[in-house]
Amino acid sequence: QVQLVESGGGLVQAGGSLRLSCAASGSILRVDAMTWYRQAPGKQRELVAAITRGGSTNYAGSVKGRFTISRDNAKNTVYLQMNSLKPEDTAAYYCNAHVLGGSSWTFSDYWGQGTQVTVSS
Repeated sequence: QVQLVESGGGLVQAGGSLRLSCAASGSILRVDAMTWYRQAPGKQRELVAAITRGGSTNYAGSVKGRFTISRDNAKNTVYLQMNSLKPEDTAAYYCNAHVLGGSSWTFSDYWGQGTQVTVSS
């Protein structure tokens, strides 16, 4: 099986920074796209940032210029550097990875358990 473990969430004041990490482990042949989503209470889950295996990135308009997604393919790990945080960034952040592996050795999407980010005003 494949597991995704996120870390780095916490409580920060507005204007501060946090760095999230998400490491994939288990029966993995290759990790393709890796994506960060977030979900605030009472709202739908939304895409925050995505990165391909080759390093191409995509951001939600609300975080562009403040957040930076990166990855280390050797470690099957994706990062999200979050700067100039705002109270509206408060949410549970989830990592998603498109992975070739698992028990059937096919491509599947896997999710982490989520990490809470709270930005106080």
